[in-house]
Amino acid sequence: MKTKLSAWRSSLLIPIASAAILATSSAGFAAQPTMKTTGRTSQPIGHAVFCEQYDNECGQTRKSAAQKLTRSKWDELIEINAVVNSSIQQLTDEAIYNVVEHWTYPDRAGDCEDLVLLKRYMLIKRGWAASNLLITVVRQPNGEGHAVLTVRTDRGDFILDNLKERVKRWDQTEYRYLKRIARGHSGHWENINDSRRVITGSIN
Repeated sequence: MKTKLSAWRSSLLIPIASAAILATSSAGFAAQPTMKTTGRTSQPIGHAVFCEQYDNECGQTRKSAAQKLTRSKWDELIEINAVVNSSIQQLTDEAIYNVVEHWTYPDRAGDCEDLVLLKRYMLIKRGWAASNLLITVVRQPNGEGHAVLTVRTDRGDFILDNLKERVKRWDQTEYRYLKRIARGHSGHWENINDSRRVITGSIN
């Protein structure tokens, strides 16, 4: 695992001090380092049921400043994304629980929401502020819904994704961003104003 993680770090590592990270995205969208939200929206039913089971994890949270993205913090993002993606078998809720939607911490298997919950939990245990770790609902290019973890940093909002090995800034992904949990309350959700304009280039 160490060898694999080291290879990923080498291939994924961004120059933290480089201004290139704030330049126009290679994903083909106008650069927009941080997401903008437009107020309260509905809570996904799966998350509502999760909050009934884990009510201590769905209350008010202190709005912390965006996480300073040091080399060690970047390595933590890469490590946790890789470890969770590789250690949890990715199956649908129907295959595991015989229900359409069920959000929970995965044991051996889980879907996108479950992996997001685990990544968020592990980062909080590493000292990351809950208000900088936001469960986010997106739409894939094929029209299907999906969940990712948005990580707020002083270099922009980055995405931890079970479908991708690489950790990218949100505006370098192919998704359309719909809503995410609120920074000040992990049981509330907010709409995302994803107004990026497609320009040129392709998704890697």
